[in-house]
Amino acid sequence: MQAIKEKLHDMSEVRQAKAEAKEEEKVEKRVAHEMRMAKEAQATVKLHVNKASEMAAEYDRKQHLPEHEQSDPIETGRITGGPPAHTHLL
Repeated sequence: MQAIKEKLHDMSEVRQAKAEAKEEEKVEKRVAHEMRMAKEAQATVKLHVNKASEMAAEYDRKQHLPEHEQSDPIETGRITGGPPAHTHLL
């Protein structure tokens, strides 16, 4: 009878150990997922920071250009090299 009780106790401990291992695996997967999400978020932030700094640099560059060089290339006709775009209305 004692052997049966020990066997049942051992089986119970094995089940408990398996359940704990399974729970640890779930936690590890969730942590790995959150780490991936954090890395993706950091990459997105870096992309937007770089884009913003490029836009700021472009703005600063335009602020230092003479006024005649700041005009819209479509209105001046510099995109195609032809006459200004508004002349077709005359």
